[in-house]
Amino acid sequence: MRIFGIDPGSRRTGYGCVERASSRHVLVICGSLSGPPRATFPDRLNAIHDGLRTLIMRHRPDCVAVEDIFHARNVRSALRLGEARGVALLAAAEAGVPVVSYAPAAVKRAVVGYGRAEKHQVQQMVKLLLGLAEPPTPHDVADALAIALCHLQSSIGAIPDEMRKDAVKPPSSLRSWRQFRP
Repeated sequence: MRIFGIDPGSRRTGYGCVERASSRHVLVICGSLSGPPRATFPDRLNAIHDGLRTLIMRHRPDCVAVEDIFHARNVRSALRLGEARGVALLAAAEAGVPVVSYAPAAVKRAVVGYGRAEKHQVQQMVKLLLGLAEPPTPHDVADALAIALCHLQSSIGAIPDEMRKDAVKPPSSLRSWRQFRP
């Protein structure tokens, strides 16, 4: 199974393609895309879209995994991030590849084991999981690889059920402390 992970950003978008070979994960390609330094915002988005579309067509992944937008304090930066995410979704749709999304905390839980892990912790775990000599840089690349690894692990059942959003909780005979009778 080959997964293409994308960490969308308005200035720089990280990407990483990971393949599962038996019980190991193997790096196929990784890097980041950005527009020309003095380009307008639409031109940067166009460069990111063209680059992602080309990479997805070239590497033919089974699925594209994209990071969800987190709650941002700055509305303007959240809107720009949403626009970059839309460009990434469009590139995957044009290639005819299914898309899944993961929340940043879910990605960190799947890769590091802690939903509030720091950037350098994610980098180190990606390095260990993929058997790399150096941690992937910049952070956008490490995040994109972590998103791909998150999907690979969730698709083979390596994430415990209680960490999944769609997990079915076993029914409890007690609904509230008010119903407790000794």
